[in-house]
Parts: sequence; structure tokens; C-alpha cells
Amino acid sequence: MLSKVLVANRGEIAVRIIRTCAEAGVASVAVYSEADEKALHVRLADEAVLLGAASPSESYLAIDKIIEAAKSTGAQAVHPGYGFLAENAAFAKAVEDAGLIFIGPPSSAIEVMGSKIAARDLAAKADVPQVPGSQGTIASVADVIAFGDEHGYPVAIKATYGGGGRGMRMVASASEAESAFASAKQESAAAFGRDDVYLERYLSSARHVEVQVFADTHGSAVWIGDRDCSVQRRHQKLIEEAPAPGLSDELRRAMGEASVRLAKQVGYVGAGTVEFLVEADREAFYFLEMNTRIQVEHPVTEMTLGLDLVAEQLAVAAGEPLSITESGAVPRGHAIEVRVNAEDTRGALFMPSPGPIATVQAPTRAGVRWDGGYESGDEVQPYYDSLVGKLIVWAPTRDRALDRLTLALDELIIDGVPTTVPAARQIIAHKDFRNVAMHTNWLERDIDFASLLPPVEDLSDTDAEDTEEMLPRNEVWVGDRRYVIPFFTPAGPAAAAPVAEPQARRASTGGPRKKRGGGAAASGEAKSPMQGTVAQIDVEVGAQVEAGQVLMVLEAMKMQNPIRAAVNGVVESLHVEVGQVVAAGASLATVVAAGE
Repeated sequence: MLSKVLVANRGEIAVRIIRTCAEAGVASVAVYSEADEKALHVRLADEAVLLGAASPSESYLAIDKIIEAAKSTGAQAVHPGYGFLAENAAFAKAVEDAGLIFIGPPSSAIEVMGSKIAARDLAAKADVPQVPGSQGTIASVADVIAFGDEHGYPVAIKATYGGGGRGMRMVASASEAESAFASAKQESAAAFGRDDVYLERYLSSARHVEVQVFADTHGSAVWIGDRDCSVQRRHQKLIEEAPAPGLSDELRRAMGEASVRLAKQVGYVGAGTVEFLVEADREAFYFLEMNTRIQVEHPVTEMTLGLDLVAEQLAVAAGEPLSITESGAVPRGHAIEVRVNAEDTRGALFMPSPGPIATVQAPTRAGVRWDGGYESGDEVQPYYDSLVGKLIVWAPTRDRALDRLTLALDELIIDGVPTTVPAARQIIAHKDFRNVAMHTNWLERDIDFASLLPPVEDLSDTDAEDTEEMLPRNEVWVGDRRYVIPFFTPAGPAAAAPVAEPQARRASTGGPRKKRGGGAAASGEAKSPMQGTVAQIDVEVGAQVEAGQVLMVLEAMKMQNPIRAAVNGVVESLHVEVGQVVAAGASLATVVAAGE
């Protein structure tokens, strides 16, 4: 067994790995940014090394600094967790070249599976079914249209070196091809440093089912269960469960065996997940991608099979054979996981909401597990993703698990920041979810999710002259509608007031009132609805813009948020530059309304 492991991550997954290391008698080394100096993973680890400033590029993405931290502390191995550098082949290679053990697959496997084109080619060699797709990357809008004419619409344009929905655009008809192609390439370049894209036939009502695989250095490879991850928003998973409900034994086995063939074809080692789009009524499945790391949703597999997948990772990395000797173990009962993020779900906007947490108190009932990255008094930083923790329940049946989850969500206490718990409550109570009638587009296309959640004030339904409004407040455009978010001010969040009174942050309706007509709405001043980083600026000073036109894009907690003009007019000034971190309520640009 290993004696010391450096955990190259933060938040919930770093805490998870550090705790398993402690149970296995393995010393742990945390790394952290200046913003995370007091973070839970730093407090729990045996040692901790400061990497640099809050920006991920200066800390959690700084390969040389992480390698040096491992060497200076005498760590034998590096565990990347998920996110950041977990699927970065260059990082895995750097760890290997430094004489350290990378707790994951060989860098060669990460590189192949990290390219969607190469992964598709390998899947074809392993006889894994696939959705029709382009032969390699595409070069022009004409390629999109030709593919659509041959295979039908909708068509998905996808980043070759990407994931999580970034660099992905859906094209419903030939008329949308040009704008979607340009947008996909632009976002891919910004997110992954490369603008290569390819095409796939878009399955609009398929489920997202993934298979957990594990392989060791002795030639063994097995599949150990599946998970359904169909409830998604912006291609980000919200709720996962195991086993995937509503699948026949034959379909389940076929996916598992295909996953093992793929793992063997690429020379895989360690924990991995093969993701599929599934049409259960047709007994059909199609290869989507392979994630060469531990998944966020791995606890539901652990709870139904009685495993510790992180402990298994440590053992395999140390050269030990798999403790799981056969594929397809029958799961015991049913497990469901809810991701709890620091986001405000009002109006189904899911606005990132970093800040100090007053209280974290998890349920203590039987069959409930809380995997968290924060404790009471910690702060959710705006520089990283918004995951606070994961609430996982187990019960003998799916119905019992859903009933238990309903109670557990009511008992979970997180005060100080708004979270996605209200959204989770509505999802698991919905008849479609209860009846396994969900798919990857269900939440955003098939139901009016916004109507199930508390609203934000919608200015489009008010009289601009006579309506009184609450201050402080700020505007944000979503789609073609303008909304007011009531807890932002020019100085920052209105609730940056004491965490001892967390409810005031979410429910406050006080503040001076005034007649509409002045302020940001009338002047066309665009303010930031959140703390974030300016990812791109789409206009220049002097440019003519229309109401609703994108001025710039803010990135906060791994989400891109377009900032749009509130009025028709001319861009008088830009107050920020690309890469700048701005506070909630900060002035971003001023548009002088036409005619003024």
C-alpha cells in the first residue's frame, strides 16, 4: 500500500479522498490556493502546501507547482480527483515522468479518450454502438449542413477536446448552422484552448446512463454497475441514481460488456466511466464518451454494492489486484444522489451564489450519507465550481429511496447561501421522475420548471412608468426576458451582512423604494449580477447595440453568464477587461439609450 498521497484538488472530492486515505493508514498532502487557506480539505490533511493565488491557473492548474509539492513532501502518488487536471494527459505524463504514481489511467489512455474523435474511432474498434457522427473534425458550416441533410436534424456540434456541455451547440435546421458553428468554436477555444469541433446526430429524448468500470495492472477489467444521470441542466447533472431504473437485464449486460471491451482496447487502469445515450424502449444504446477518472456520482454505486471505490483506486495504484473479480454484481437496493450547489434557483436561473456559510447540518437518519466540502463557518469561493456537497440516500427500493430523500432534503440545513435544494425537491416529486419518464432534455424542454420554483420579478410584465421597485436590485437577461434580482447593489451582495442572520439574505424585501425611471434600467448601465471573471467582451466603445444583445460574458463557478444590453443605444464606455474579477453589482458597461 502507498504511504503518502498528494491530493491535487479541493472541495468535496479532496475531502473524500483525504478521509479514505486516513482510513487506509495513508498520509495525505493537500494543496491549496490563497483563497482556500482555511478550507476544509486543508484542515483535514496531514500536510498542506500553498500553490499560489486564487486563480486556478496559478494554483490548481499549475502542473509544475503540484509536482514540486509532491516531491518536497515525499508523496509517492498523486490523486487528481475530478475536474481541474483529472483528465489532463499532460499532467498525468508529468507525474509519471517525475517518478511518481498517477492514481488513474496511463497518460496515453487519457489522451486518446480525451479526444472525442479518437475515442469514437477506438469505440468502433471495440464494437461499441455509436450515434452517427462526422468522420473527424469539421472545417465549415457547409459540413454541418451536409451532415444534417444526410442524417436529419437536430444535429449536435461538439468540442473535440471538451466536455460538460462546453463548446456544444444544437442545430435544429440548416438556417441555424452558421451561428451555432461559430459559437461552438468560440466557446471551445475559450474553454479548452482548441476550437476543433465535430458532429453527431442529436438524440432529443434519450436517457444518459453510465457504466462504472475498473481495471488493474494485472490484466483484469470489470464493470461494476450502472447509473442514470438523465436529469440535467445546461448539460450538467443534478441528480443521479443506481442502478439505472427501467432497463432490461439484457440491455444492462450489453452496456457493461461493451464498456469492458472499450477499457481493454485502450489499455485502461483504475476507475473509469463509460457514458451512453440510451433509448430503453428500443433496447438501444450509443457510446457518448469515457471519463477517465472517478465520477462525482460514484457514491450511489458504492452504496448499492458495498464498495469504497477510492480505496480501490489506492490499492490498484499500489499494484494490487482488483478485489472485485467478476463483472455485473447484482446491486442491493437503490441509491439516489442530489448535488447541492451554491446557486439561487429562483425563476430556474440557477445563479451562482458564493459566500460564507453560517450552518451546515446533515441529516442523521439511517440510509443517508452526506459527502461535503464545507462545514459551518466556511466560505464558498467564487473562483471554483459551486458544489457544496452531495446528499445520498439508500433504501431497499427506488420508491422507498425517493421517500427517504424527500425527508432528508427537508432535514438538510445549509444557511448563509442559497442552494439548489428547492430545485431537487421539485424534481424528485414530479410524476415524470417518479415514473422514470425523464431524459436529458426533460428538465429544460418538457416541463415548465421555472413555474415550480419561486419567481424573480419580471419587468416585462410591469408598467415602466407607474411600478414601484425595490432597491437594492439588479437586472439580468435570460433568453429574451429581463429579470430583476433583488439582492445585488452597486457595492456588492446585499446580504454580505452577517452570516448570523442567513435568512435575511434570501428573503429580504426591505430597502428604499422609488419610482421607475432612474438608475441602471433607464441609463443602460450594465452591472454584474454576481462575482465572477470577465471571460469575453463582445462589443467595443461606440458600437450600436440592441436591447438583449450580448455585451460580454462573465464566468462564475464554471458557468458562463451572458450580460446583455437593457436598452437600444450606443456603448458609451466599458469598465472592465477580459480576465478581470468583478464583484456583484460592479459596473461593467454603459449604454446610452437611443435618442438621449
